[in-house]
Amino acid sequence: MHCPKCGTQNPDDAQVCSSCNLEIPKSQGGTGKIIPKMSSLAIAAFVLGILGLFSCGLTAIPAIVLGIISFILIEKSGGKLTGSKFAVWGVVLPVVLSCAIVVPGILKMRKIAFQMFCATNLAEIGMSMLTYANDFDNKFPRSGGKDSVWMGRILDWRAKNRFDAYGLADDGSGGQGSITSCFYLLIKYSYQPPQKAFVCRGDAGVTAFNPADEGVGGQELVDFWDFGSEPTRHCSYSYHMPFGRYVLTKSSESGMAVVADRNPLQDSPAATAKPWPGIYNPAGGRKAVKYGNAITHQEDAQNVLFMDFHVGQEKRPFCGINDDNIYTSWDGGDIRIGAPPIIGRSGPQDRLDSLLVHDGP
Repeated sequence: MHCPKCGTQNPDDAQVCSSCNLEIPKSQGGTGKIIPKMSSLAIAAFVLGILGLFSCGLTAIPAIVLGIISFILIEKSGGKLTGSKFAVWGVVLPVVLSCAIVVPGILKMRKIAFQMFCATNLAEIGMSMLTYANDFDNKFPRSGGKDSVWMGRILDWRAKNRFDAYGLADDGSGGQGSITSCFYLLIKYSYQPPQKAFVCRGDAGVTAFNPADEGVGGQELVDFWDFGSEPTRHCSYSYHMPFGRYVLTKSSESGMAVVADRNPLQDSPAATAKPWPGIYNPAGGRKAVKYGNAITHQEDAQNVLFMDFHVGQEKRPFCGINDDNIYTSWDGGDIRIGAPPIIGRSGPQDRLDSLLVHDGP
């Protein structure tokens, strides 16, 4: 019998035309309905999409192209073609796969960039501190007077003189100092590091110090004694305790830590202090060790400037001499654990005890 649509010769008992897929009209023994064909392009797109899961996305682009083409052809076929779901999945699978591969890769590269940027900051700060020590009897920056104590804040960052800034007596005794004001001495006395060198891009809530934001834009940086009224929002780093008996000098052991990312056991603009020891276990697995790391770089590591002035990206907090934890003071127990710092009270227990701290927000 001949197909009434295309004229193709079909067997007498045929129900569907072998050429145009038209069912033979009822008058000729058929149903008169068009039976749609499955789109081969849609199936190919779906298969390539699945293969992309096992080929690191190599078939992603062909899958997307075939999926879009097949979907358009199906829509224009007037019901002659089917397989739109296969076409859609041919497009969706590569997109999902790309997000699963590309997005984490971008985040990882961003994290690495922040760590490298931070390491550069510490190297710059280290060179400035070394120059400062050469000019100040081999001593590193220390705000306040000869016996000032760490109070986490100075009295007046805009003072006209050091006595008013630190609350010193006429003979230079007494007074109070802070970690940020120690760092600021490098800026005040023009030892090269710009304000941005004290800001880690991974430290949330911290920006470079700008006097104009404090309403004193007409003055020079050298006129001040600290990073503004909220100094911890303009300085991202911890510093080996510069107040008390065991301060660092150029003759200190080369393995001593000098500057590092913020101490995770203290409050900061980005987070509250971690409960200590919490799940931290220096002999445990990676998760237990990471708990003691700085939060600035998602607990992956901390950048640390050592006394030999190299910067290391340390995967664990007990990276000081004899596996000393640089964020705690030794309490007579496991030196890798120690005790968290308390502003105004804590300090290193001997000359080999690293204790890096920052001021509270």
